[in-house]
Amino acid sequence: MYDDDDLSLLDPDVELESPLDKMEPLTAESEVAKPDPEVMLALLENPQPQQRMLAARAFCDIEDERAIPLLIHLLTDSCPLVRVSAAYSIGRNPSKEAVEPLIAQLNHDWNGYVRKGVVWALGNCRDRRCLAPLADALRTDISAVRLWSASALAQMAEVGYEAVVGAIPALIEALVQDPISAVRSNSAWAIGQLCKELPSNIVYATAIDALIQAFAEDKDLGVREDAKAALLGVGDPRGLQLIETLEQEGWF
Repeated sequence: MYDDDDLSLLDPDVELESPLDKMEPLTAESEVAKPDPEVMLALLENPQPQQRMLAARAFCDIEDERAIPLLIHLLTDSCPLVRVSAAYSIGRNPSKEAVEPLIAQLNHDWNGYVRKGVVWALGNCRDRRCLAPLADALRTDISAVRLWSASALAQMAEVGYEAVVGAIPALIEALVQDPISAVRSNSAWAIGQLCKELPSNIVYATAIDALIQAFAEDKDLGVREDAKAALLGVGDPRGLQLIETLEQEGWF
């Protein structure tokens, strides 16, 4: 879908964070300074992009279903910082009505920061419709978006069995093939979360095999540790036995 060098704003091999990740919170820790929802709702339609952005960010701290239609509208704002702020806020205020607009924006937005926020929001929506676009993003998008797509797919655990089964192949592919170690690590974690929801069947066995392979063979220590943690979290006897054997033999 996108090449890793298609954005001047994002070096996907180094910069895996959103601009919002390092922004100071809008409010102090005290609840006294919490933004006024009535004021913020009005500012969502302000003609100044800076005001729309700040208002959208406020709904990362405020839960108010009245903001959903306005935040959905801001997903197509001309300013990318407004769009990414709207995506994060929808993630904090997930809505079934936002799923299709989020998917449309994921498919068309040129900005990697925005797409990253969108996949996070899609995961939080916990909707069956999010599965295919998240799996596609994990396979084809830039690394910063792939990183969060893997984490978002873990939310399919709360959607249902078919969604869990549908998420596993893309995660296994990323765990085995993705060139970015952080994406492989997130995929290992997500597989571990989903395996907890699976019965002992062929899908489960295939996922455990992928975790075992990553634990034994991945060149990155962090990925091996995350695969190990996933196996321990699932408690699969075969995985536990392999971990014990390899550690006794001094592999790690």
